[in-house]
Amino acid sequence: MQAAIVAGGLGTRLGSLTARVPKSMVEVQGRPFLGWQLDLLRDHGVTDVLLCVGHLADVIRGYAGDGSAFGVRVHYSDEADRRLGTAGALRWAESRVADAFFVLFGDSYLLLDYRAVMEHFLARDRQALMVVHRNEGRWGPSDVRTEGGFVTAYASRSQPGMVHINMGLSVLRRETLGTLALGRPACLQDLFAPLIAQRQLLAYETDQRFYEIGSPAGLAEFGRLVAEGGAPR
Repeated sequence: MQAAIVAGGLGTRLGSLTARVPKSMVEVQGRPFLGWQLDLLRDHGVTDVLLCVGHLADVIRGYAGDGSAFGVRVHYSDEADRRLGTAGALRWAESRVADAFFVLFGDSYLLLDYRAVMEHFLARDRQALMVVHRNEGRWGPSDVRTEGGFVTAYASRSQPGMVHINMGLSVLRRETLGTLALGRPACLQDLFAPLIAQRQLLAYETDQRFYEIGSPAGLAEFGRLVAEGGAPR
C-alpha cells in the first residue's frame, strides 16, 4: 500500500516552532512528528510513502531519506515555492502515485486499521473514499454530511446536517487527479466536489478519534498520547 503525505504547508498556526522547520518536523517527545507518522504507517502495512514537500523541503529529506531507517520506501514530490494546496500538490505528484493510494495530511495522526480501509475501498467501484468520524462538534467544527455510505457534502464551514468530521485520511484513484489543472492551486474541496455530485466519494466511518499537531493545543494533546505510550514506535 502507498500513502501520499501532504507536507508542504507553512504551519503558521504553530508560530515560532515552524520558523526554521516544516510542520511535520516539529518535535514531539524529542522526535520529529514525521517519525511517528512513518512508524504508524509501517505498522499498518503501508510500504511506500510519497512525501509531497515544498516549504523547507530539504529538512524533511535530510530526516526521512529513502525511508530505510523507518522500514518503508520514501519518495518525494517537490512543489518548491508554488504553494499548490493539498489537492494541487497531489496533482503535481500524479506521475508518482499508485493506481489507488492513501492521502494523509502532514499534521494528522490516525489510529485505525489502514488495511481494512483500503480493502473497503477496493471492494467498491468508486473513485475516492474519505475516513470520517461522528464528531458532533467535539474535536472541531463538523464539516462532512453523509448518507448511505457516501459523502454528500464537504465544506470548510459547518452546515446544517453535518455531524461528521474529515479525519484527514482519504483514498484516491490516480485518475481522479486529472480533473485538476497541473500547477494551479487547489484544495480538497475542489477535488471532491464533482465526486460528491456523482456519488463517487465513499464515507468510511470510524469510532476512533484523530490527533493533529497543526495547532498548539493539538500538538500538546498528541504529546500526551506519545507520553502515555499510545503511539507505536
